[in-house]
Amino acid sequence: MNRIGWAFLGVFVLAAGLLALLVDFGRASAPSTRVFADAPTGLAEPPPPGQLVLPVRGVGWSSIRDSFGEERGGGERHHTGVDIMAPAGAPVVAAASGTVEKLYYSHGGGGVTAYVRSPDRRLSYYYAHLAAYAPTLREGAAVRAGDPIGAVGDTGNAGAGNFHLHFGVERLNSDDPWYRGRAINPYPLLARGRSQR
Repeated sequence: MNRIGWAFLGVFVLAAGLLALLVDFGRASAPSTRVFADAPTGLAEPPPPGQLVLPVRGVGWSSIRDSFGEERGGGERHHTGVDIMAPAGAPVVAAASGTVEKLYYSHGGGGVTAYVRSPDRRLSYYYAHLAAYAPTLREGAAVRAGDPIGAVGDTGNAGAGNFHLHFGVERLNSDDPWYRGRAINPYPLLARGRSQR
């Protein structure tokens, strides 16, 4: 190989190395579990039927707005939930009781995500852009409203430093798999209990 060949090979190897540094291979680093040390578990009494718990501890209604259906990605898609702005590491808790159906990492979407299926299997509660899961969260585990889910983060397509929880609710048939849900607006469901908070 002549000098020009070696030069091209060197440039190619350097470019490949730089590209490898920029690619996200899905190894989300989890913050320390001390975030969860003071997270409350469950509620003294469950919310009334059809009412959800605000899924981020320490935030108020000023942190939430109804953004369901808004255009995202230059109009290529529509927002399928509500974003709850919160500090990095804020505790995320179950909005309703159910069973943890799937813990999933989506590179270009929700990042570190959790899906909790309602007891009647007709709703799925979706928690996205988490920094980490609560240490006790496992697929198949039962959770009560208010139980720890994880910590607020900026994983997936949230954008670095854009810390928030994307919270969604999806309708399913009872025999549908976790990924077949049809998004509905979670804002009115959260708002039902607003006057009681």
